[in-house]
Amino acid sequence: MHMWTRRNLLTSAVTALSAATAVTAGGAAAAAATGMPARVGSGARGSGGGDIAAALAALPGLRIIEEREGAEPGYRFFVLGLRQPIDHTGRTPGTFEQRLTLLHTSRDRPTVLFSTGYAATLSPRRSEPAVLLGANQLQVEHRYFGDSVPPGTGFAHLTVRQAADDHHRVVRLFRGLYPGGWVSTGSSKGGMVSVYHRRFHPHDVDGTVAYSAPDNVDDRDDSAYLRFLETVGTPDIREALRDVQRQALALRTELVARYADRASADGTGFRIVGSADRAFEAAVLRAPFMFWQRGNPGDAAGIPGPAASADALYTWLDRVTGLNLYTDAVARDFIPYFYQLGTEMGYFDVATDYLAGLLRYPGVTEPRSFVPRDIPMRFDRDAMPDIDHWVRRHGSGTLFVNGGQDPAVAEHFRPGPRDSRLLWAPEANHGVALSDLTEPDRTEALEMLAQWGGVTALPGAGARGIG
Repeated sequence: MHMWTRRNLLTSAVTALSAATAVTAGGAAAAAATGMPARVGSGARGSGGGDIAAALAALPGLRIIEEREGAEPGYRFFVLGLRQPIDHTGRTPGTFEQRLTLLHTSRDRPTVLFSTGYAATLSPRRSEPAVLLGANQLQVEHRYFGDSVPPGTGFAHLTVRQAADDHHRVVRLFRGLYPGGWVSTGSSKGGMVSVYHRRFHPHDVDGTVAYSAPDNVDDRDDSAYLRFLETVGTPDIREALRDVQRQALALRTELVARYADRASADGTGFRIVGSADRAFEAAVLRAPFMFWQRGNPGDAAGIPGPAASADALYTWLDRVTGLNLYTDAVARDFIPYFYQLGTEMGYFDVATDYLAGLLRYPGVTEPRSFVPRDIPMRFDRDAMPDIDHWVRRHGSGTLFVNGGQDPAVAEHFRPGPRDSRLLWAPEANHGVALSDLTEPDRTEALEMLAQWGGVTALPGAGARGIG
């Protein structure tokens, strides 16, 4: 059996580019989806030069897991596996297979490098930049999520730098197939991952569109988050949210029993968080943040009032906070996320003064609560200031798009002046899109995207795809 070593993983991507580029692929069917004139080139299935599947098969360390149906006309959708080093520094031997997906339309189109920051989305859905550019889309599953888990236990190699190096190797491998403009993108943690990649490999792509990406520079200072939640919306909405928290905690016994029964019926429990009671308290404390992150002032009418039944309280809390997220069945998939929060990325605190006498578990919303105790965690206070410094002082080709109603970006990136912008959609939340921007910001954003993608025109209408 052929064993991939770190050395041939790093060198084979370069030496095989000539073989990959000799295989033509693709057409111009994306013109129908974008309204842009097609460039001269072969279509998604290739005409007069071969097939994209053959080109992919020629890339070292890459395998086609499957080609799936359901892609839009002019696209082919592949699920891929790429052999990656566990440790890009070479100090720890071994490799793992990282899951990728590819939405291919043509080698003549731009390419969007997309990440959720978590497990890959195994559906042929294009991000907003990919739709606007009529681009190929290459998605990278984050290490330690989904099927991209290195062997062994623990998360010693789960760092922003190791993940950035994963993305770097992916770009190096595919650049020969797709020589046009490259734009990286993602929302929330995916946007953060795109920025972290640029910090360590600034020239891998031509530009980055980061949606709803927090910048938690100093994890000891949560004043921006607290201040946001004390001022967002109207005083009446904020008080209604505080009241519903008090009501839920006052009915804790009844609601927790229902919560535990539901988890048991679903065949899961609360070993990771510790108990249904702890999970319930964490959900209640996060309710205002979650309400604003995905809601808007119009949703205030649905907040249960003082006379609400226990059933109404439970239903609202479940809808807003996602109570199943704290059960083992779901929480185990997010252990690496909370590990990252507790070792590098940081997290926000919540206000509790108005809940005096109703709480039992100090610090229950902290990342440590969601990571098993046998996994050590030590916070690196230099990691995020380093990223922030690069964005402010050295970054270029970055576009940050935030919603004015989103508490997650109470602490946000502030890019420097070099081909970079921070744009706000005042009424949008965590699901913000370029189409939410007002003029002239939207036009400016589309012009930046077109420049980075190497195209002369974009369609006039926006398209939602991130979220």
